[in-house]
Amino acid sequence: MKKIFDCLIDSFIVDKVGIAENFLSVSLAAHLKDNLIGLFENKKLLNAGVGNDTIINQDKLIRSDVIYWLDRAHNNQHENDFFDLMDEFVVYLNRTCYTGITGYEFHYTLYESGTFYKKHIDQFQHNGSRQYSMIMYLNSDWKIEDGGELRIYHVDEEQNISPNNGKSVFFKSSDLAHEVLLTNKKRMSITGWLKIG
Repeated sequence: MKKIFDCLIDSFIVDKVGIAENFLSVSLAAHLKDNLIGLFENKKLLNAGVGNDTIINQDKLIRSDVIYWLDRAHNNQHENDFFDLMDEFVVYLNRTCYTGITGYEFHYTLYESGTFYKKHIDQFQHNGSRQYSMIMYLNSDWKIEDGGELRIYHVDEEQNISPNNGKSVFFKSSDLAHEVLLTNKKRMSITGWLKIG
């Protein structure tokens, strides 16, 4: 994994957006996708909200995805395998970049056809604990016409990133505004934040 971790970190240092293909193995991505689909079919996913850490507003004109928080307490083997991977990445990130990350939070995210998330910043207004945003995609055979790209707003340009299976995207939570463009079919990921404090 060191090579993939280095790819994610090095591309972040160069471009403020780290991208690594195959951050999730084919097997782990498939198991997590199956989990997500099962949760969706059993109506366990909830409407996502916007706001801060104490006031949540569910406004589907801004954001129309559904989510389910991952937790080791679920005792799900594949979620725990994912957490083991994240523990390994955080240790490596702290050792090589002195980031001081002390925790994280992640949820499954599903966008149905016709949904989106308008331009936003990930860090809460009065809480700076979220340091880095991470997204890991669970979409096989994604095509340009499927839409659903992650659009990141740099100072002088926009960057579109396709949500291909196993890919991870990594950026500073407070720095870059971004949005999820309208998707034309189910778009699945694990989304979360590396935190301090």
